[in-house]
Amino acid sequence: MKKLKVQKIDTLTGHRDCVYSLEKGIDENHFFSSGGDGLVVIWNLKKPEIGKLVAQVPRSVYALHSLPQYNALIIGQNMEGLHWIDLTQMREKKTLKTTQNAIFDLKHFQDLLFTANADGSVQIIDIESWRIQHTFLNSMLSARCLALQFQMKHLAVGYSDYHIRIFDIEARKLLYEWQAHKNSVFSLFYSSCGKYLISGSRDAHLKVWSVENAYELLIDIPAHLFAINHIVGSPCGRYFATGSMDKTIKIWDSQTFRLLKVLDKARYAGHSTSINKLLWHQPTQWLLSGSDDRTIGIWQIEEENYTQ
Repeated sequence: MKKLKVQKIDTLTGHRDCVYSLEKGIDENHFFSSGGDGLVVIWNLKKPEIGKLVAQVPRSVYALHSLPQYNALIIGQNMEGLHWIDLTQMREKKTLKTTQNAIFDLKHFQDLLFTANADGSVQIIDIESWRIQHTFLNSMLSARCLALQFQMKHLAVGYSDYHIRIFDIEARKLLYEWQAHKNSVFSLFYSSCGKYLISGSRDAHLKVWSVENAYELLIDIPAHLFAINHIVGSPCGRYFATGSMDKTIKIWDSQTFRLLKVLDKARYAGHSTSINKLLWHQPTQWLLSGSDDRTIGIWQIEEENYTQ
């Protein structure tokens, strides 16, 4: 049998307000962060104590998304739309006014960029032409999170009206919608096998839905004490992690959905306030966490054999 060994590698400081977003870099050593201070920072995991400013905007940044094929970083600025940052020259290349509201999430598939917005809209943007191609407006309350099932070309969206809606990317139509939780759906994650959609909500429940059976509910777990802000899968596909307003990170088995580890302040020198965003860095296998306490945690999580 196996259990997980956790070690706190580092705590990164420099943000002057809550850290809301973490995003992978365009190479294996770097990642990006942003938050309530409007700072967008690039970090080198080989020298994590030194962060470099990429951009500074007047308002909060809830969403970042890297586009390695374009050597670009997309910033979703609160109230102002999208900013395209050329990472070769480290300067803004172009902007796009998509909404007058907050942008909560960004994802991309092939040459399409998807945005989840506070006005309830979900926009599809053609990356090459940098124009809005299509807008889904199926709720008057915020679209909070996005997830993509690449094989079936499903776009899953979690909303503040407690619903999850599944859209067909190619046909540009709504496939399924249902009330999934008793409060806002803050995070969605498709398992690496593509069979499960996992949702986390402000109601603190973690739910598992069967993709193959029209998103039938399989498991309902009262996973945290307060809101689940983010869910992220491990690079190996065997685990996923949840970050919560209750100040903990929890590690789960992706097949059995069994809780394996709780990372908190008392036992692992964890965060002192809400955990807003997670990033499982593929090359190092390190788990990164951004918090209201203005810091970024770096965690090494390894398997170790043991006999019971």
